[in-house]
Amino acid sequence: MNGKLDGTVALVTGASSGIGEATARALARQGAAVALVARRRDRLEEVAESIRSDGGTALEIEADITDGTAAQGAVERTVEALGRLDTLVNNAGLMLIGPFAQAPADEWDRMLAINVQGLLRITQAAQPHLVRAAEDTPRQVADIVNISSTAGRVANAGNAVYSLTKFGVVAFTEALRKELLPQRVRVSVVEPGTVDTELGTHVRAELQEAIARQTEGLEKLHPEDIADAIAYIVTRDRRVAVNEMLVRAGAQTW
Repeated sequence: MNGKLDGTVALVTGASSGIGEATARALARQGAAVALVARRRDRLEEVAESIRSDGGTALEIEADITDGTAAQGAVERTVEALGRLDTLVNNAGLMLIGPFAQAPADEWDRMLAINVQGLLRITQAAQPHLVRAAEDTPRQVADIVNISSTAGRVANAGNAVYSLTKFGVVAFTEALRKELLPQRVRVSVVEPGTVDTELGTHVRAELQEAIARQTEGLEKLHPEDIADAIAYIVTRDRRVAVNEMLVRAGAQTW
């Protein structure tokens, strides 16, 4: 493969389906060797084999990034097997929505664990490798892309804790962007609107009907639409930093 990311290595979390899978494929098409990180080994193996059959390089890593040791291990295994780390895409996430008063506390814990703690742990583990990559690559730049949501810009009823996590991702991204500017590690956030993925299936059964009503008739985004946005960000020349990208479905009003 010949692409703008030839000779680079990317790690994508939540890479077993949806936006993560589409992003891994998009970065591989640009020439990056891709580490796929998620909890479902069978799906990881399928995606990795598909990328390899298309001529790309892929490494599947089964890991729960909410565990600090597992997050550190995923980064270390990536660097050991593929030689470096130039791009981190923090895509893994969980959306468990519904009225706050009736929300089980374990749902808050799970969202905070994956949407916030998991992102923090793997980003901290990856940071020194990204700094090193920006120093020694001809591109002279490395990238962190965090996936937030429209719920990280507009808080609505029923999204209280989910929005809390996604607003937090946006704030963290901006602060880290300023910290890493001198090292030429770009830090960006992408805020997808309604995407046709598995995310909504994790919601309690009694709430899925409400979600279906809200999105009825809406032409949802495809995971590849968000992958295109991520690929655009990380393939820019080092003089360009796309700090934030909001991508809504064309008819989405929220």
